[in-house]
Amino acid sequence: MLLRPVRDRDEDAEAVRFVARAAYAGLAAPGTCAVGAAAGPPPPGRGPFGPRVPLPAPAAERPLHTRHLARTDPHGCLLAEDAAGRPVGAVLSTRREGTWALSLLAVLPEAQGRGVGTELLRRAAAYGRGCLRGIACGPPHPAVARVCRRAGFELHPAMRLAGTVSLARLAAPDGAVAEGGPRDRDLMDSVDRRLRGGAHGPDHEELLRHCRLLVTDGFTGSGYCYLRGDRVELLAATSRRLAVRLLTAALGAFGEGRRVLVPHLTAGQQWAVDVGLAAGLEAACAGWLCLRGMRPPSPYVPSEAFP
Repeated sequence: MLLRPVRDRDEDAEAVRFVARAAYAGLAAPGTCAVGAAAGPPPPGRGPFGPRVPLPAPAAERPLHTRHLARTDPHGCLLAEDAAGRPVGAVLSTRREGTWALSLLAVLPEAQGRGVGTELLRRAAAYGRGCLRGIACGPPHPAVARVCRRAGFELHPAMRLAGTVSLARLAAPDGAVAEGGPRDRDLMDSVDRRLRGGAHGPDHEELLRHCRLLVTDGFTGSGYCYLRGDRVELLAATSRRLAVRLLTAALGAFGEGRRVLVPHLTAGQQWAVDVGLAAGLEAACAGWLCLRGMRPPSPYVPSEAFP
């Protein structure tokens, strides 16, 4: 097996997507598990997630996400290839101001059990050595809790809100919410540092290319919310009041009758549950938010690609 850096080119992005799709297709197979976003490096002397780690579908469908991380974190993004040069595994990880994030870890089903995932994660964890914080979004697969706890993470049960938006019972936002853009980078980095201990930094540039951005800013605090397709991609605010304002505005921006998703809500995000239920969405259990060296950030809705 050969490990090499993921390069910023279409061929490598397609190789990563191929591996992730195949791994995700085997998610329900006995003994497999999935971790969908970020995580901290395994503690010394303890095993990492192990070789059977397929990835949730959304990240597998983001070739531009792969190329972005290959540019910003070339030493944290690797492809595993067999003797014939065929891709059999991939890992994408980032390091942002002391927060290490595992954005993707996937191994082809036929290559699982051979140490491919273990070595990929070992190398990615080495890239994050010295980072004190980690965060991961894991789906509701039985093996996720086991592998994440073995890797030293705290498990926080997560919910999702999904359904068709009904604006009739949803109050209007209690303050101004504006369309955002690159000029709001400093505002967003400041909010990030307060909530998750490190700014998303260049990841905001990538999110701005593919998402609609809503921001609120005033004397009492600030916050932002990215919308991508039919989902809330990422939301962060310095107070629950502002988070409610942003999520209310986001659901309004989706519009009446639109099917939407608000994922990865921990028990501390009851403000989001209240807004979603008022808008006609339904709450359901949806896996785990896995953390190391940090409390669940709140008010905060993490992104799978950039948690």
